[in-house]
Amino acid sequence: MLEPFTFIFMQQAFLIVLLVAIPTALLSCFLVLKGWSLMGDAISHSVLPGVVIAYVLAIPYIIGAFVAGMFCALATGFIKDNSRLKEDTVMGVVFSSMFGLGLVLMTKIESGVHLDHILFGDVLGVSWTDIIEVSLIALLVVIFMLIKGKDLLVFVFDHQHAKAIGLPTGLLHYGLLSLLSLTIVCALKAVGMILVIAMLIAPGAIAFLLTNKFQNMLIVALLVSLFASFFGVYLSFFLDSAPAPTIIMLLSIIFILVFIYRSYQAKVTASKCPTQQEDTALNYV
Repeated sequence: MLEPFTFIFMQQAFLIVLLVAIPTALLSCFLVLKGWSLMGDAISHSVLPGVVIAYVLAIPYIIGAFVAGMFCALATGFIKDNSRLKEDTVMGVVFSSMFGLGLVLMTKIESGVHLDHILFGDVLGVSWTDIIEVSLIALLVVIFMLIKGKDLLVFVFDHQHAKAIGLPTGLLHYGLLSLLSLTIVCALKAVGMILVIAMLIAPGAIAFLLTNKFQNMLIVALLVSLFASFFGVYLSFFLDSAPAPTIIMLLSIIFILVFIYRSYQAKVTASKCPTQQEDTALNYV
């Protein structure tokens, strides 16, 4: 039972996935409420050309990935504000274009960046440097949430109201995008750009089904993310499977179970009180 903890690479894997679970869980609550699920998907796919270009320029790929992610977010906002297209349409065009560009660059430029590691992560090959980088990003996200968490909540629920009461909506908007980009970059090593979207959405979606209070939503999302991350790596050792997909499968199983439970509970409530509708409004006070 304790064999996985005797290997250094497994200890590092446990540590980095738990560190990644913290910012992804916190941000997932805001993304679910804001309806930015596709934005997380767009940024996660758009970092590929940044990684390749960073390798060519001999700079840390985390810098290239962050710049590419922010470019995707800013380009999406610019095109949306200057066209009749809806935001989801713009995101689909931008992230698919950047992902395609990244694939072309990887085929034309001989780099030491293994495509599988970028797409699906390499949690068993992380170093202490990677863990330190993820720790700093996780700390930054937590600090920002503690300082601007209430303002972010108002911004997420009602952008016009936040603007009317004098909140810096521009700072909150781009601050949230920056944190999202940084979190995706730090998760690349652990779960890769394709699977990171599940860690950015599933914990918040599960928590949203279980509670109507935002504070409880944050706690539930964090606990679910930490649980799935830890046991995903633990089970992958005995199943001889990749840790990242195992984590995502656990999150999927938890979501399905919670969905079934809530559906059954709603039917029971409706049968007892047919005229009473369940109040699903989120209490964010």
